[in-house]
Amino acid sequence: MRVEFTREADSMAETAEVGLDRTQVKKAVQALQAFLKTKSTGDSLFLDDTQQISLLFTLWKIPPKAQTIRIPLPHGQRSDTEEVCLFTRDEPNMTSDQTIRFYKKLLAEKGVKNITEVIPYKVLRTEYKPHEAKRRLLSNFDMFLSDDRVRRLLPSHLGKHFYLRKREPLCVNMLSKNLARDISRVIQGSYLKVTNKGSCCMARIAHAGMTADEVTENVEAAFQTVSTKLRTKGPVIKLVHIKTQMSVALPLYTSNLNHLTALDEDQKVTETAKQEAAAKKLAKKTKKTEDVKKSEGTGEEIPQLVPMGTPSKKPKLEKTPKKKQLEKAPTTAGGKKGRKPQNKMNKKGGKGESKGKRRVPKLK
Repeated sequence: MRVEFTREADSMAETAEVGLDRTQVKKAVQALQAFLKTKSTGDSLFLDDTQQISLLFTLWKIPPKAQTIRIPLPHGQRSDTEEVCLFTRDEPNMTSDQTIRFYKKLLAEKGVKNITEVIPYKVLRTEYKPHEAKRRLLSNFDMFLSDDRVRRLLPSHLGKHFYLRKREPLCVNMLSKNLARDISRVIQGSYLKVTNKGSCCMARIAHAGMTADEVTENVEAAFQTVSTKLRTKGPVIKLVHIKTQMSVALPLYTSNLNHLTALDEDQKVTETAKQEAAAKKLAKKTKKTEDVKKSEGTGEEIPQLVPMGTPSKKPKLEKTPKKKQLEKAPTTAGGKKGRKPQNKMNKKGGKGESKGKRRVPKLK
């Protein structure tokens, strides 16, 4: 355990010491800006501010779990022309139009000027239910924010295209006292999505209208936050490049090969720990089997579980048929042997016959 703690401390110290060469970063940024100027058309007099500048991180190994890292930047990486949409909750005892006016008034009082559209949850659920309406909503805005009280209800109503393009809304606390500061941090900051499906991830850190010094400061801030917030042991960042959507990736940082040896040592430690755990399990199983064999060899009886005795039921008496009962029934003392009992009907019939017979006089 002490060895693991010391390794983690060493890795944290290494990540803290690792930094970018400022001159190298500035040279790469200037070369990228020159490339963007050459690619701009002759008709346009100014450089297109919508060109995004991003950092591409390449890791030594695929992280075990997915992670989203928020990156605060010293200079805003979004231009003023970008449109931002805010999803809010439905206020009680208010219609959808009244909730829109309520939140627009709240944003104006707090000094928020970056949000261009407010959509309550009820409007999203009813008006943007068709698939085409969702695609249109995605294309109309550059960024989406959501009230943290309705964030968990949005995925089923937004659709898969928001998440495939990595444009899902970011949470904002609408009840905070410093609402303008929080919203500006979320809008002007950036975030990095680290997945467990690959070793590359990219974060937007600037746009083409910024100066070289501003871009370099944003690059340094992003590199420091990512290197400290990654949930992995040891040095993980292998390469860092800067690029735009249409340019070549320019290298900014290349890790030392000593980091690879440190990763190999960490893997060996984990493998040995797994082997030790497996050996312990096997030893326990062998002990159990040996104990069973010893008990069988000595002839000791192994106690067995015996089911508890259930109360015995009384045997049912067989009912004899009526004919047999009549045959076995004893004759009465006054009755004669061999005479069968006459039925009532026969008796009645006999009486009737005797009554019905009349003596006929003989004719002479």
